[in-house]
Parts: sequence; C-alpha cells; structure tokens
Amino acid sequence: MNPGAAMRFTIFQDTAIGARSVNQDRMGYCFSRESLLMLVADGMGGHVRGEVAAQLTLQACASAFQREAQPRIADPAAFLDAALRTAHRDLLRYQAQHKLPEAPRTTVVACVVQDDAAWWAHAGDSRLYWLRDGRILSRTRDHSKVQSMVSLGLIAVHEQDNHPERNKVLNCLGSPYEPTVEITTRAKLQGGDTLVLCSDGFWTGLPESEFAAAFARGPVALTVPALVQRAVAHNGRVADNTTVVALTWESSESVEDVPTLSSLDLAEGAVTTTISFDEVADLPEAALSDEDIERQIAEIQQAIQRSGESTPGGNA
Repeated sequence: MNPGAAMRFTIFQDTAIGARSVNQDRMGYCFSRESLLMLVADGMGGHVRGEVAAQLTLQACASAFQREAQPRIADPAAFLDAALRTAHRDLLRYQAQHKLPEAPRTTVVACVVQDDAAWWAHAGDSRLYWLRDGRILSRTRDHSKVQSMVSLGLIAVHEQDNHPERNKVLNCLGSPYEPTVEITTRAKLQGGDTLVLCSDGFWTGLPESEFAAAFARGPVALTVPALVQRAVAHNGRVADNTTVVALTWESSESVEDVPTLSSLDLAEGAVTTTISFDEVADLPEAALSDEDIERQIAEIQQAIQRSGESTPGGNA
C-alpha cells in the first residue's frame, strides 16, 4: 500500500468471563485513514484492581494514537514503546492518587498496522499470533517463569502447560520496576494474513495448530466467538477470562471482495475507536470511594459487553 492509501480489513473482538467472578481483560482497536491500533490487556488478578489497570492501559494507548495518527504514525515502533510506558506511569499515578499499597498491574499486547505492515509490542504473557494460510508465521514469546525455564533448557516445551508455576508472569505494566517492552518491527503483510491478539485464557485453551487452521477456514467474525467459547469450555472450572481481537488484512491490490471495514470513508483527522475514555481516567480521583470505583468498574464491563455485542468483532 502506498502511503496515503486507505486501509481494507476485517476485524472482530470478543471476550468471555470464564469461571472467574470478574472480567479483568480489556480489548479494543482504533483506526485513522492510514493507521490502525489493536490492544488486549489482561489485568492481573493477584494484585489490586487488575480491571482498572487494563482499562487505564487501553485509554493511555488510544489517547496517544488519537494524537499521533494524523493520519499515520511516524514511527510505529517508537510509538508502541512510548505508549506502553505512558500507561505504566499512569498506573503508578493511580496508586499514588488512591494511596494503594501497590499499583494495579496488567499484561498487554499492542499492534500497529499501516503501509501493508505490522509492528507489535508486549509485556507479559498476552500474545500476538501472525497467521498465513493456516500456519503460524510468528508469535510473541511470553515474559513468564515457565518460558524462561524452557529457554534455559530446564524443562521441555511440553512440560510448561502443566507446570505448577505456569501462571507466574515476570514482566508487566504497573510493577515497581520499569517494564520491558518487547517490540517486533515491520512484519510485511500479505492479503489474507490474520493477526490475533489474545489473553492467556485463550491460548491456554486451544492447541496452536487448531486455531491457526480455524482462522484459515472462515471469517474472523465467525471464528473468534466460536474459538473463545471452545477455549472456555476446554479450561472448564479453571477457565480464565478469555479475550481476542483478530484482524484479517486485505491487500491494496485485492478489490474484489468488500471488507467488513475500510478507512476510506473517514475524514482527514478522524479516528474510529471501540475504546471507552471516560469511566476511569477522567474521574475526579479525590472524590471516589471504594464503592464508587467498584460501580464504575461494573459500568465499564457493561459497556464493553455492549461493544462486543454491537461491534463486528474485552488474571494473568
């Protein structure tokens, strides 16, 4: 695609609460005429207010996208790094404002698509898969204890699924330490390629080869909700929140099939987004009680559920 050309793509997002009492995952996407941002954040249930961490992270990244995608991101890799580090600082600020013993924490995976290419970044064990013709071309490597043990040769790959420490994440936003933001730069897309961003509730519930093949057989609008439900069913009584945002790219030369979405109709400077901005970040912090916060979180969840129902296509 030549710079200045509109984008053509199909995108779908879905989430399920699984066996948990609260859905702490958040998902969303934004796009301008020439650039698109996708996000999945998995609030960490072993720490305070993981759902708030995930929501604030999406808001920080979406705000940065709206400022900088005019209509395209000048440097996608630098944008991703800066946006996730801004989100990390927002979580530390939230901790200070609410006098919490620790900051809310979340894993995250984010992806920018423009110029027929993708750039992605992650912290933790939320993943991105790059699929083509039913095969996995690439995926992110988890920042987790079991992945480190596999990399060091201490356990075999097949042992990680049932390892007692498989849920231990070594890197996230909101920790007392500056997070590691791992970035993959400029993956050249072909028409029909699919990018899948997901929380660990999804990838722990399905063999990779199985869902890669499933995305090759049908549109993301049908494939995503079916696979989310299969992952939840497979994980059963231990099913985590399960969240996916998936995009199938249409090359600029492929004009026969009408895509679900196109940026062609967007006005210059306009940005479309599924991410809500006003439930957490814009509230007067000093006036909030714990009950107020919990009520706002419930409203966020309801808004995201409505988004999942109306948009083609929200515990580490």
